[in-house]
Amino acid sequence: MFWKKSSWIDESEKDDSPKDHLPEGEVTRFGYQKVPSVQKENLVRRHFDTVAKKYDFMNTILSFGTHHLWKRTAIKMTGINPGDQIIDICGGTGDLSILAAGAGAPSSRVILYDINWAMMVRGKPKVEKSIFGENICYVQGDAERISFPDGIFDSALVGFGIRNLTNMEKGFREMYRVLRPGGKLMCLEFSKPTSRVFRRLYDFYSFHIMPLLGWVITGSKKAYTHLPESIRMFPLPNELSAMLEDIGFTEISYRNLTNGIAVIHLAKKRRL
Repeated sequence: MFWKKSSWIDESEKDDSPKDHLPEGEVTRFGYQKVPSVQKENLVRRHFDTVAKKYDFMNTILSFGTHHLWKRTAIKMTGINPGDQIIDICGGTGDLSILAAGAGAPSSRVILYDINWAMMVRGKPKVEKSIFGENICYVQGDAERISFPDGIFDSALVGFGIRNLTNMEKGFREMYRVLRPGGKLMCLEFSKPTSRVFRRLYDFYSFHIMPLLGWVITGSKKAYTHLPESIRMFPLPNELSAMLEDIGFTEISYRNLTNGIAVIHLAKKRRL
């Protein structure tokens, strides 16, 4: 039956599975697949190269447009002020960057930071057409080695991208490093629906409908099979909160969206 294939990874399975913080030379997860850590970056890069042209369209189709509401809510909850310096990690095609630039208008600067140039290029016309597009700059770089000095950003955003890192904890530590004391982290990510009935429906949709739509629209069934697998390997909200606390973040909270399909995580860098 379909839910045996698509079940969420429980605590015992996570304990036996590769951890995101394993050192180089060990294994990590690419969806459910175990891969050498040194290979994951290239696998992720190829994945997004494949979907870049249809990425925004597929997001809207697969979420029935709800991802726009999730992103607007996330930026509103972040509490961006005019003049803030913001970095949008794994910024992709720029949706969060555009919203952040608007929230901090007219004087904020947003760095759209992503390792995948194809995704940034695909979103660039959208950014340039936005009212505050001139406030958004592009930097291609690795989220696990952010190419900025310590303590220069007021907010660090990451939307639907952190689960693709080889070492998720390292990525969060880098965000902590580049934030000013008191600076804000906002992580918007998929999670486990709270209702068991809704979760069964979501599993069927994720593992049957989404790959079919991916194949029809983008020509890649594999890319949209990896997506639900990677979601199910991502830490649950309480687990992610514990990770952020271990890193040093304070005032950690989260908010479920659409029965927990997506979750907004908020935290602040400890003040000196």
